[in-house]
Amino acid sequence: MKVTLSALDTHESSFTPLVVIELAQDVKEETKEWLKNRIISKKKDGGAQLLFRPLLNKYEKETLENQNLYLVGASKIRLLLGAEAVGLVKECNDNTMRAFTYGTRHTFKGFDDDNDDFLTMAECQFIIKHELENLRARDEKMIPGYPQAKLYPGKSLLRRLLTSGIVIQVFPLHDNEALKKLEDSWYTRFTIKCQPTDSIRGYFGETIALYFGFLEYFTFALIPMAVIGLPYYLFVWEDYDKYVIFASFNLIWSTVILEVWKRGCASMTYRWGTLVMKRQFEEPRPGYHGVLGINPVTGREEPLYPSYKRQLRIYLVSLPFVCLCLYFSLFVMMIYFDMEAWALGLHESSGSEWTGILLYVPSIIYAIVIEIMNRLYRYAAEFLTSWENHRLESAYQNHLILKVLVFNFLNCFASLFYIAFVLRDMKLLRQSLATLLITSQILNQVVESLLPYWLQRKHHMQVKRKVQALKADIDATLYEQVVLEKEMGTYLGTFDDYLELFLQFGYVSLFSCVYPLAATFAVLNNLTEVNSDALKMCRVFKRPFAEPSASIGVWQLAFETMSVISVVTNCALIGMSPQVNALFPESKADLILIVVAVETSC
Repeated sequence: MKVTLSALDTHESSFTPLVVIELAQDVKEETKEWLKNRIISKKKDGGAQLLFRPLLNKYEKETLENQNLYLVGASKIRLLLGAEAVGLVKECNDNTMRAFTYGTRHTFKGFDDDNDDFLTMAECQFIIKHELENLRARDEKMIPGYPQAKLYPGKSLLRRLLTSGIVIQVFPLHDNEALKKLEDSWYTRFTIKCQPTDSIRGYFGETIALYFGFLEYFTFALIPMAVIGLPYYLFVWEDYDKYVIFASFNLIWSTVILEVWKRGCASMTYRWGTLVMKRQFEEPRPGYHGVLGINPVTGREEPLYPSYKRQLRIYLVSLPFVCLCLYFSLFVMMIYFDMEAWALGLHESSGSEWTGILLYVPSIIYAIVIEIMNRLYRYAAEFLTSWENHRLESAYQNHLILKVLVFNFLNCFASLFYIAFVLRDMKLLRQSLATLLITSQILNQVVESLLPYWLQRKHHMQVKRKVQALKADIDATLYEQVVLEKEMGTYLGTFDDYLELFLQFGYVSLFSCVYPLAATFAVLNNLTEVNSDALKMCRVFKRPFAEPSASIGVWQLAFETMSVISVVTNCALIGMSPQVNALFPESKADLILIVVAVETSC
């Protein structure tokens, strides 16, 4: 029998809550009732046809703090029909990958009418998010009770509610039992093992799973560099010029590992179904604004903003600001070199052990300043990119990543290029690289994982004491979980995590030939990074909504660009080495031609 959406019941008294909606404390009752009706109404009437109930009943609201928290779920059939609507791809019994359809559900591997595990919880929450975001205005001109919150046909109601401050946040709930199983197989036992990427994907979705898969792959790819670099460092420690062999290995390594990753990534995402999944039509991002008009492509009424105005903002404001920041970064770099010269002069005049230690102080201070500047610039870049008013989230992310990568690259690596090719001081290059790499790794571990975890633990204890003091007869476990999770920080995506790996890749691939221990420190950092990032995902931040991904996106291009720069840099370092120069004592032109030929072949 064919099941239709109109036949589904949306008034089940009890259901498994998957998503939480938090409303502002002063939201009017008519607005709450209107939102509830739109969520539970049938699809043919413009609703989402989901299950919906408040976290607390009337008696509990009088006993406890009046939290405007609501739980959203869906029946099994509703989720399966939603999976068809979003185009989820599943494996069939004949081992092919096809878009799921409810009518042919029995042809898919693992499906059974009595089995609730066919869709992962991450997929279920993604479906509910999709349905909520696709609740659209029909005849309403405004949100009931809020005449200033204007609506127009086709406008996403959830996005308007969020931008108007009526809805504070929407977030998926953790499944404590499934989370405990994932933690046990992931990070609670400190052993060196492969990441459970399939389990991570089932719980957090493909985007998060791909990051941890890439982190694991990159860490393993660093091991050959570390194995070669350790004896190289020990036996040629004082001879800074004998780096030709290691630089040659760098050339091959930085190119090959990215090509191997692309194959492994395609294999993973094909198995998950996202490689062949059709891309959803991308809606305008929530912060996009303009004059109401008809989109010539979609035919929908939506805000329109002239592209020439956006280009003017980019080239007349954003670009000069970025250039100014780059100039300031170079100015700070020259102050660092003045500090290095002062410390070196002081050490040469006194020659004591204390002044020997003082030689490392300028590099440490500079490394800390670099981290501070990177973070301050990140806020400025986000503000500018938002002000440019990009229509699509993908365009916003691409412009933001470009701004941040350009500044971070210059800020982190300009001093190393200056030392290598202007000062040509390999001893100082080794010292600076070691200090920048190790200091940045320590700061990232503290700021991104340890500090947020400590703050979250402190808040967790406060919530526990508050719930234990209640005398009300309520589902204290669910109440405690929702109240705790709503106060957790929001995970803002994998941007910062990939950026950290990108800079680490730069430190290792560009100049590790003069400091072969760079790869060893990177491996040690990543072994702890895997566990700290896993802890961060499971216990520090709210559970993020799953997002289907077929690759690591624009970061693949960023790493490939760094690989090209690495090839050029290592070829130049090889061309500068005394061993290679000794082969061409008379003609530098021949040496330059050979270096260019090697770069071209790589």
